[in-house]
Amino acid sequence: MLPTRGYAAQNPTSKLAPFAFERREPGPSDVLIEIAYCGICHSDIHQARDEWGGALFPMVPGHEIVGRVTRIGAKVTRFKVGDLAGVGCFVDSCRTCESCRAGHEQYCETMPVWTYNAKDKSGGPTFGGYANQIVVEEPYVLRIPAGLAPDGAAPLLCAGITTWSPLRHWGVGKGHRLAVVGLGGLGHMGVKFGKAFGAEVTVLSRSDSKKQDALRLGATDHQATGHPETFAKLARRFDFILDTVSAPHDFNDYLELLKTDGTMILVGAPPAPTPLAAFPLVLRRRRLVGSLIGGIRETQEMLDFCGQQRILCDIETIPIQQVNDAYERVLKSDVRYRFVIDMKTL
Repeated sequence: MLPTRGYAAQNPTSKLAPFAFERREPGPSDVLIEIAYCGICHSDIHQARDEWGGALFPMVPGHEIVGRVTRIGAKVTRFKVGDLAGVGCFVDSCRTCESCRAGHEQYCETMPVWTYNAKDKSGGPTFGGYANQIVVEEPYVLRIPAGLAPDGAAPLLCAGITTWSPLRHWGVGKGHRLAVVGLGGLGHMGVKFGKAFGAEVTVLSRSDSKKQDALRLGATDHQATGHPETFAKLARRFDFILDTVSAPHDFNDYLELLKTDGTMILVGAPPAPTPLAAFPLVLRRRRLVGSLIGGIRETQEMLDFCGQQRILCDIETIPIQQVNDAYERVLKSDVRYRFVIDMKTL
């Protein structure tokens, strides 16, 4: 076993603190990665505080992982020692169901093995990227293209693929009007990808405080939904809406902003059920759909695209000793737009 250092929550009310644990020794198909950077996702906070239920403690969060390969198994062919590699939201899946065979492991019918807060096939707990190293089987490890800064690339493994996958799946591109609801970790990547795909992007957020950021990131317009006239002014304007907000809000208001045959894509996850009226959908043949991260193949496609286009997340890098303060700042939306932990500080 490999002695490993990290930060963990011991229960739903404890702060994250230093934690020693063990990783498995790398097997023939495994890649051992020395973690350089790990992003902080809002879902880390939800799970560390057991807000979704079923949490396993002690918990080492983190699923936006980038680091250097330090050891490979005898059967590994795609990586060599010294390569820059990434690990996203899951580290295994059943590999045999229809979704896995199609390259959509995130929809594995028996559930993916999440990078943390899950049990692996041996029955032991998985521990995430707030740590100095991780061992993952080669099929679930991503190549980080040369030229991408590893700290800015780390959140691509969740915030990036969460927005890339649905925009690609529903064919958002040139000639489309795309609205991005919420300008946070997910939303700012939705703007960058929407622009890169050729869409005309409008950011919808509660106030005008992030208007200049929206324009800098590539949006052509910004509208504050806190102004009472905004929804009437934007009625039937958009082909697509990418809704990144996890706080409760009225889907019906946003559906009315879609053209006939428009599509509203949910990637945020409000904790409580949201009332939905039939008429905003049926009167204009609109669609309300959802999407969850992405498979390994499309995540690699996203990373390669980002390498070619030099697309990175906007980040604030912190030492791990500030992780609890960072959690509180995330809850206040006080980050632009993703915290990334520098693991050299561990």
